[in-house]
Amino acid sequence: MNESGEQPAPLTPEIRESGWSELIHDEDYWAIWFGFIIIFGALLKWIPKVPKIGKWTDNPFDAFLSGDTTIFIPLLILMIGLAVMTSIGISFMKTDKWLTYLAGFAGVFILSCVAYWIADQTNIKFIGLSYAMWALLLGLLISNTIGTPNWLKAGAKTELFIKTGLVLLGAEILFKKILSLGLPGLMVAWIVTPVVVIFMYRFGVRTLKMMNKKLIIIIAAATSVCGVSAAIATSAACRAKKEDLTLAVGMTLIFTVLMMVFMPMFIKYIGMNSILGAAWMGGTIDSTGAVVAAGSMLGPTAEKVAAVVKMIQNVMIGLLAFIVAIYWVTSVERDPNGPRPNAMEIWYRFPKFVLGFIAASLLFSFVVVPMMQGDFKLVEVEFIKPVTKTMRGWFFCLAFTAIGLESNFRELASRMEGGKPLILYAIGQSFNLALTLLIAFLAFMVFFPNAVH
Repeated sequence: MNESGEQPAPLTPEIRESGWSELIHDEDYWAIWFGFIIIFGALLKWIPKVPKIGKWTDNPFDAFLSGDTTIFIPLLILMIGLAVMTSIGISFMKTDKWLTYLAGFAGVFILSCVAYWIADQTNIKFIGLSYAMWALLLGLLISNTIGTPNWLKAGAKTELFIKTGLVLLGAEILFKKILSLGLPGLMVAWIVTPVVVIFMYRFGVRTLKMMNKKLIIIIAAATSVCGVSAAIATSAACRAKKEDLTLAVGMTLIFTVLMMVFMPMFIKYIGMNSILGAAWMGGTIDSTGAVVAAGSMLGPTAEKVAAVVKMIQNVMIGLLAFIVAIYWVTSVERDPNGPRPNAMEIWYRFPKFVLGFIAASLLFSFVVVPMMQGDFKLVEVEFIKPVTKTMRGWFFCLAFTAIGLESNFRELASRMEGGKPLILYAIGQSFNLALTLLIAFLAFMVFFPNAVH
């Protein structure tokens, strides 16, 4: 028995595969291949633009218009392209028959389109209810009413979609842009984050005595780093069940909306310095999009500060997943009566997609940006926003639709442990708010008052 009270699952022959066999049969590596196919497709202009569903107010069909033309054909091409690309990986991984997968993928993609369509209604978008929430809700609605049919489940490849999206997220982490705030930005993001993760994990285990340690670390990661993305990466690192991720993400999304709306109002009401307020929001609101929206309410400079602080924090996603994977292998899931895990055992369990995340970040930071004479905006306009960022959004939307389709409320309720996850989030986020405000004040008001001009 291990520290979590469970018998550790032995590594299967599939997991122990190495060399070329691992490169073509392991899901993590396929996520990297897919991510870099898209990245190089963007850099070489083979993929000039990815279609996305637009905003609409009264006429629902406005969402599918781009100028005077509709985007139905581009969406169909995107669906077919993603289906064919991912089905190649499915065939090599031998998890499903590729024809069965293609039918299920089409269903998941259409549901994802519906989620985007709902989220892009102007009033809903203003409130901040993101596509991730609607994708999750649509999936849960189907799975908990009529039930998810087997043909649709075959296309719900949650982890493959998640991991590919995270590899693409690496392209958005530009190091030189992150360092534009210098030491004060690093202080807010990198001092607070590990302290909050450790505090929440110990509080959940020792004080609340929660049995589900995987759920604890996912909630801690979502609270302290970047909500959905950090929860996804940490979930993969500790091999949590989909229901754990669903519960953590659901809580995070709800509170993110509330914080996005009320934190700027509170900052203005008490007359807090806008730069201090922006750094505070950047370090605590659990979504990059919500951070930008909240920061814009305090002005353009505050918006930039909030966004950069959150971007600095996002760098921690890969590192946190790496540390969690090692800790889970060497401590939480280790059989105390068995031999101590060696380096190869840790490598087998390490989430390889994190390497793709890091590689994408390094490629864009130290190759693509210098080739564009250090013009961050040009890199974003030419490659990131029209292709990698939009495609990352599609993969995340597919993932959350898939999570909903594979989850049910009974399983979610069984993980509530009398409301302990809510208590963990509330206490953890309160601690996060207090500590971030203190460090932001010291960084931007005391030690480096002239950091932002």
